[in-house]
Amino acid sequence: MSGDSQDQARQLAHAAAYWLALIESGSASAEDLARLRHWREQSHHHEQMWQKAQGLRQRFAEVPAQLALASLDRPGPDLQRRAVLKRALVVAALLPTGWLLSRQLPLANWSADLRTATGERRMVGLPDGSQLQLNTATAVDLEWRAGQHQLRLIDGELALNMAADAQQVSIQTRLGQISASAAELCVRQDARRCRVSVSRGSVELRSASGAIERLQAGQRASLNIDGITPIERFDARQPDWRMGVLSVENRPLGSFLTELGRYRPGILRWEPGLEQLAVTGSFRLDDTEQILDLLAASLPIQVQRRTRYWVTLVARPKVV
Repeated sequence: MSGDSQDQARQLAHAAAYWLALIESGSASAEDLARLRHWREQSHHHEQMWQKAQGLRQRFAEVPAQLALASLDRPGPDLQRRAVLKRALVVAALLPTGWLLSRQLPLANWSADLRTATGERRMVGLPDGSQLQLNTATAVDLEWRAGQHQLRLIDGELALNMAADAQQVSIQTRLGQISASAAELCVRQDARRCRVSVSRGSVELRSASGAIERLQAGQRASLNIDGITPIERFDARQPDWRMGVLSVENRPLGSFLTELGRYRPGILRWEPGLEQLAVTGSFRLDDTEQILDLLAASLPIQVQRRTRYWVTLVARPKVV
């Protein structure tokens, strides 16, 4: 499945999860039912996802609907995988519903050695004194033994700050391998690319196609299906997610909201006409609700909150 198809499937799964949770809550109004009917009629893909949602709900009849929907956009599992997932979902019943609505994770993410939920960031001390940070919705496997220090980035984004005397670390990704010694770097992986940014030291990139490139401090490049993109310069001193900050300068609102959505459970939507509004500033990631309110205070937009997990940004009405 292509990256675009995966993104669309995740968006439909989020929407179907919301509708099913609302219906099962018993608090759906006549207007809600009409909206659901309209959503289902918009596209046969919507209807297929709704049917899949109901089928999955029946399969996990004893598990709350919000938990079962965590695997909506996964291919049909075999019996063994289904049993494992079911046990994982029962354990997850202790976790907040909003977190689960945002977690469209494959089984590999559930079984990862280290993982974070949407909006969560985590710091981990490694045995050699290095520091590993996991950004939102990230999953990492560790293979740490004498003679071999290896990380496998399954999904998401990590930052590695290596101790001065640490052994070389190999970071495996879907698109290639990264080798680092006495370095500080960030690695962000999505469906299309794996971006590597170096703040200290140097690292070697080796793509799945065999291309090799070395990055120095203040440089970044991406592994992709074709090899390695050209090297770019960046300001390594700029605050970022490692400090709990999202910093932008004249960034289009649509692009900014797409990035912000990585840190928010549920659905975040906006009118297409707002996408080219420019955003500048540094925003604390610990409170994404406050970020939305700040945007509304500085731009001609309004924030419509249907629930905490369903938010839409619309143009502010002009005063006549």
